[in-house]
Amino acid sequence: MKQKRQLRIIELVNHNAIETQEELALRLREEGFAVTQATVSRDIRELNLTKMPCGSGRQKYTFISENSGGASDKYVRILHDGLISMEPAGNLLVLKTVSGMAMAVAAAIDAMHFAEVVGCIAGDDTIMAAVHTVQDGISLKNKINELIHAAL
Repeated sequence: MKQKRQLRIIELVNHNAIETQEELALRLREEGFAVTQATVSRDIRELNLTKMPCGSGRQKYTFISENSGGASDKYVRILHDGLISMEPAGNLLVLKTVSGMAMAVAAAIDAMHFAEVVGCIAGDDTIMAAVHTVQDGISLKNKINELIHAAL
């Protein structure tokens, strides 16, 4: 039953903008699953669900695999606190950081496994993030901006 419930949770969060544990529990109950808030909370933790921005300052649960560009709160906080500006330059995204923060920001970007990123090189206050294409540099900049602004 647990496996069936967790598979359904993944389907629900992949196809709906579910913002709260209560909303997820309600949908599961509507489908015949006997769940409590504690059960849903455990499932969320076990499935490694996280909240991501979905526009208009709202967030929703999403399933993040190891290589899908997931962002933990820790990494988003590092981006928010350390990043000053970003500028696409060909197949690079040049990121300016607070002095001494470039390595931490680059490590956060690497840990988030953005599909666009080939790799990062960090100095003291500048990062060169190599991306596959010019469009990937723009896309990465937009994704990072969304993450930072959703954290505000």
